[in-house]
Amino acid sequence: MLGLMQRRELLISSIIVHAARHHGEAGVISRRKNGALVGASYADIELRARKLMGVLRDLGVQFGDRVATLAMNSDRHLELYYAISGMGAICHTINPRLSVDDIGYILDHAEDGVLFVDPGFLPLAKGAAVRTPSLRAIVVLGEEAEIGTCNPPHGKAVYAYETLMSQAAAAPDWPEFDENTASGLCYTSGTTGRPKGVLYSHRSSLLHAFGVCMPDGIGLRATDRVLPVVPMFHVNAWGLPYAAPMVGATLLMPGRQLDPVSVLRLMNEERADLAVGVPTVWSALLAHVRATGARFDTLKRIMSGGAALPLALVEGFEKFGVEAMQGWGMTETSPLVTANRPKPATVDAPADHACKQGRVLFGSDLRIMGAEGESPWDGKTPGEVSCRGHWIASGYFRHQDNILTRDGWLPTGDVGVIDRDGFLKLTDRTKDLIKSGGEWISSIELENIAASHPDVAEAAAIAVPDAIWGERPLVIVVPREGRAPTPEAIRTFFEGKVAKYAVPDRVAITDALPHGATGKLLKTELRRIYLAPKA
Repeated sequence: MLGLMQRRELLISSIIVHAARHHGEAGVISRRKNGALVGASYADIELRARKLMGVLRDLGVQFGDRVATLAMNSDRHLELYYAISGMGAICHTINPRLSVDDIGYILDHAEDGVLFVDPGFLPLAKGAAVRTPSLRAIVVLGEEAEIGTCNPPHGKAVYAYETLMSQAAAAPDWPEFDENTASGLCYTSGTTGRPKGVLYSHRSSLLHAFGVCMPDGIGLRATDRVLPVVPMFHVNAWGLPYAAPMVGATLLMPGRQLDPVSVLRLMNEERADLAVGVPTVWSALLAHVRATGARFDTLKRIMSGGAALPLALVEGFEKFGVEAMQGWGMTETSPLVTANRPKPATVDAPADHACKQGRVLFGSDLRIMGAEGESPWDGKTPGEVSCRGHWIASGYFRHQDNILTRDGWLPTGDVGVIDRDGFLKLTDRTKDLIKSGGEWISSIELENIAASHPDVAEAAAIAVPDAIWGERPLVIVVPREGRAPTPEAIRTFFEGKVAKYAVPDRVAITDALPHGATGKLLKTELRRIYLAPKA
């Protein structure tokens, strides 16, 4: 027997429709390239998103097509989020910090037909577009003047966003379809080799937004003014573009101006009470406030993720009356799985309890798997972190490999412990990835590039601690016989081949690298040598 309840598909478009109807006066404040602040209500966003659906159809976008964005946080990017997925296409956000080669690969692999790009990323878009046969058009997110003297890549049309919007008629309503329809695509570099695509659904994104809004998630309300410093190309800005309109919270969009001075000015001028980003942002902001004697006028909370939140940052913000909390997840988990919110037993916990990754939100689950099965929740027994839930990936886009365990859990590659109160603490990683400022860097990719240098015979890359970025890559190379490469020459060799954040800060030259009996490189030995305390 079925219940006698109405059935409505869980569609992303329903969020912006609700926001326009019930929170139409709230909305988005965006900082443009020239520093000017522009306001748009949720009623404005909803209307323009319906116009944008007409633009997309005129550009040949159909149900199920991938539409790419190469853009920072703005009202226009938010319009794209809703219009693309709202018409049944797939909003494919791309990280502009990646190399041209990786962006070209991602565009080609996804078979994007149209690319929307911030004016400042137009040269990057043109470089990647020539590698993408499926790409028909590039739309610059601005006015005609912001296209400049752009010479379109061969076979690709270039348009100005506002010109197309001025000519468009608003669609009368939002189409309805199955809630399991794909809605978003985000490629992760948190794996070895080429980036892999995580394909979200309307259902998963909506349920994740519910989790974000819960008091023990990020805890959003209509009275909140939220500053997402985390970019919209990073796992959908952790779901905030969906969660904030869902409750009518105001979004403050910083654009490309993410330096401490600009972030603090936007916080104070627009009365932000919550901000979300990675620890490197908070470290730089705290240092700026301390150095200048500035203050946080209205900020009450920051949410941190992407890397461990150091105790020094928690205590530093506390002195300014700001609560610092963290959550944990990954691209494959939409991302929020845990948030460090108190339970009755942890209200008076020691300060370092705030450095744990937190406890599971309803809708997801996690476990720690050791050699003998699931590890006990004793805060001491480590194992690999696995998770499952309504917004956890079951596979990668256009990859046949099974990524789940036999009983349906997703192994994350992270190692950690869970305490008796259910709080996760990460202790290590099973793979040799390097995580710098919230960005994953593949050690294998760095090694392959270094080894392709004409003066290098062999190379290895490991993570070394960094006070600002958490980790930075150290590349260790063995010269070819009769060659004498310099560290600076090797560093320069990386430029243009990887994202700027992946270029190693240090290169060490050595006579030989340690190998095991099977010829495998012993990175444990390299860490012992290069990370050992100096006498």
